[in-house]
Amino acid sequence: VQLVESGGGLVQPGGSLRLSCAHSGFIVADYGVGWFRQAPGKEREAVACINGRWPSTEYSLSAQGRFTISRDDAENKVYLQMDSLEPQDTAVYYCAVRYRTTPRTLCTSSAHWPDLWGQGTQVTVSS
Repeated sequence: VQLVESGGGLVQPGGSLRLSCAHSGFIVADYGVGWFRQAPGKEREAVACINGRWPSTEYSLSAQGRFTISRDDAENKVYLQMDSLEPQDTAVYYCAVRYRTTPRTLCTSSAHWPDLWGQGTQVTVSS
């Protein structure tokens, strides 16, 4: 069972990045999948979540209108397209899953925190 993130890097304010999460060893249709982030000195927070079977999604307020989460089931990947990036988006971004959890619950309930995490990928937004 594995989650591997990639696609992070350094980008200027206003720029875009697409993060990828390659998953293996489990049936993603049985899980809720989310992107989370943790900035230095701050708590880890949810960014965007998606159902592993249906197209339903949930976004944090800071992500709405700028980020898009999607799945490619043929490639066993989940993506986070990030546009109009701001310096406050700088953080380590993690892909994570929780069994049979809706996107809204995964993204909003600390009592239903993911039980499997990737290693993270660094995103730095700076000029």
